[in-house]
Amino acid sequence: MTPGAARSFEGKVAVVTGGAAGIGLATCRRLATAGASVVIADIDDEAGRAVADELGDQPGGVSFHRADVSAETDVAELFAHIRGDHGRLDIAINNAGTPGTFGPIAELSYDDWKRTLDVNLGGVFLCMKAEIPLILESGGGSIVNLSSGAGTRGFALLPAYVASKHGVIGLTRSAALEHATNGLRINAVCPGMIRTAMLEEFSGSEDALDRMGRAAPMGRLGVPDEIAEAVTWLCSESASYVTGLALAVDGGVVAG
Repeated sequence: MTPGAARSFEGKVAVVTGGAAGIGLATCRRLATAGASVVIADIDDEAGRAVADELGDQPGGVSFHRADVSAETDVAELFAHIRGDHGRLDIAINNAGTPGTFGPIAELSYDDWKRTLDVNLGGVFLCMKAEIPLILESGGGSIVNLSSGAGTRGFALLPAYVASKHGVIGLTRSAALEHATNGLRINAVCPGMIRTAMLEEFSGSEDALDRMGRAAPMGRLGVPDEIAEAVTWLCSESASYVTGLALAVDGGVVAG
């Protein structure tokens, strides 16, 4: 059986931030092919529209709405659009993020620090603030926040990114406890080194990517679809007793 083939999200409405590329794109594909109506939110208009066109023949329908998750007005407009067009929300994937600036703390500008935190943590907060009441009005559902392996351990020279991803896990757990009894499950996924355009740009070379892959106990980089599988499992009824989890999908890094 193809992974995730038994899952059905028919009749469900889902939003995926950062859905135009990488892990977000892989997640949009899985949700759409499983029957969900998917709203892609991203700052990349061209890529977002291309994904909506690619998946447009799926039965639930796929649409694109431009949104910068760090901008409160953009987030408000996104969820007003979802409420107006769909009247409900069942699944929210808060995936939009930025790697931030690489370098020592003493040389990091406060503007760069704030920008990374505003997108990676502030964006999750703003989206959850809008998602929670809409999902509860719809009878419950699931939120999955994308953290990182950097959300569970320290990494030198990535202070803002590491701090933001630790914050995502803390926010996820706090919200999960708030809503544990009212039908809203809230979890996080912590990817390891996943071969995306963002990682390719950050690494700077194929040799660096190879070294990153060899550093994982499984000896390779992950691919976006492996993260999307974990995300969609958490959204499904198969995970009905799972909330507050920070699920590592990292090729074994968490084990050692």
